Parts: sequence; structure tokens; C-alpha cells
Amino acid sequence: MAFKDSLESLWAASSVHYDNALQFFKTLADQNHTAVTTENSTLVESQIGGSNLPEPSTMPFAIDLQMVCSFLFVAVLLVAAYAFTNRVLPAREHERRFRLLFFWHLIDALVHFTMEGTFLYHCFFSYAAISPSQNREPVFLGDKDRVYGATYSSWPSALLWQEYAKADSRWGGADANIISIELITVLFGGTAAATICSWIYQVSTGRSKKGSVAEKRGKMWFTIIALATAELYGGVMTFMPEWLTGSPSLSGNWFHVVVYLAFFNLVWVFIPGWVLYEAWKECKFVFARHGKDSSSRKVTGK
Repeated sequence: MAFKDSLESLWAASSVHYDNALQFFKTLADQNHTAVTTENSTLVESQIGGSNLPEPSTMPFAIDLQMVCSFLFVAVLLVAAYAFTNRVLPAREHERRFRLLFFWHLIDALVHFTMEGTFLYHCFFSYAAISPSQNREPVFLGDKDRVYGATYSSWPSALLWQEYAKADSRWGGADANIISIELITVLFGGTAAATICSWIYQVSTGRSKKGSVAEKRGKMWFTIIALATAELYGGVMTFMPEWLTGSPSLSGNWFHVVVYLAFFNLVWVFIPGWVLYEAWKECKFVFARHGKDSSSRKVTGK
């Protein structure tokens, strides 16, 4: 009975903490409420259950300011990452493999923090008010009178996700599956990628503030393997639920499918795959050298 009473007390306390956290998010959302644009206001009337998502886009392909700004933002990240890589790891002084790994993980960190970070912001703090009768269970954050997501924001940071939502409408709303993956991706994936960049710099330059370079090299490759595996797993978990339910949120427009969905997402498949291949070669080399050293010690009796 004592154990049962303890569980009931723990459950009651957890419920209180959850309610307090939920109220905190609602308060922040009230302070950061963004207006709904005229173009997106009609989407409020066509919600589907589960995640308060707007309907999949049926817009034909067209080059507009929103698309141009979105691609320019991506280009700025690429140029900034390339320039910074050349700055801290000049090509004439450092191994090409380390430069590529540094460049990739720097892009990875920038994308997670700046792009996917803004996605999470709009999922929690950008909303439009609707009648509770328009909503269907389950609803994000338990708010039956609100719909959340970048679609319902007029802020510049929402433009990129409004553009991407033309390919996959889940990114325009607040899909619980996507948000769960992105929370882990931004908080842990982004932090891991930034830390890997620091370790690559220390290993490549031979500078280590704490511990030996060899120790940092081991930590670096271990974290690289963990992050690359997580990136691949995250990609599967992002799209597998959609495929298993008939892809109701995906656009049929060829450009959106080929460029937004296929190209950009396959980048996070092939490059993590290459990273794992490089990690496998590193592990193979280390274990082979360890085996030779062990054999030598046996022969010499040391």
C-alpha cells in the first residue's frame, strides 16, 4: 500500500508540474502572439485532428519573394560555414578529411540552431485563435481554441517554414511527432555538432585545453558516430509515420517533392552515411594498430 500511495503522490506531483509548465508556455505565447496573414487565415478553417495542421498545399510552382528569401538564407549559412572553415582550418595546413568534417558539422549546428530552432519557436509561440468546436482531439498543448505553427505567423523567421510547408504541411503546423524529433535534434544534435567542431579543431591543430589530443580524438569520433546515427534515425522517424498513413501531408507538386523533400532530406542521409564510413575507417585503423602493438609486446615479452 505504501508503494501504491507513493506512486499516486508522484503522479499527482507530475500532473501539477505539467500543468504549471503548460501554463508557462501559454503565457509566453500570449506575449509573443503573431498576427495571421490574410493568405493563411483561410487555412485556420480547415484543421485536421491530431496536430492542428493546415491542409497540404495545392499551390502550383512559382518563384516568389518567400522562396527567394528562403534559398538566400540557406545560401548565407553555406557561405558563412565555408568561410569560417577556411579561416580556422586553412587548406594548406590541415587534412582534407578534417576540413570536410568540420564544414559539415558546422552546417549541421547552424541548421539545427537557426532553422529548426525557429521552427520550434513558432510551434510553441505562434498561433491563431479558433473556435474549440473546430478542433479535434488530440490537440497540441491541450489548447482547443488555438492552432500553432509557422503558418499562423507573419514574422520573417516563419517564411522559410511556410515555404517548406508547401512540400510537407506538417512543418506549417504543430505536429507532435515532428516537434518531438526536433526538440532532440536542436537541443542535443545541435550541441553535439558544435562540440564536434571544437574537437575537430583541437585535434587538427594539436591544441587541447584539457586532456590529451588523443583523448579528444576518441571523444570526437565517438560523438560523430552517435550524431550521424541519430541523424539517420531521425530522418526515418520523420517520414515513416507519414508513409505508413498514405502521405496525407505531402504535396504533389514536382518541384516541392524533388527539391524540398528529396534533395534536402537526402543530404542528411548521404553525408551522415559518409561520416559513418570515415568513422569505420578510423576504428579499423586504430584496432589494427592496437593488434600489431599487442603482437609486438607478446614477441618481445614486454
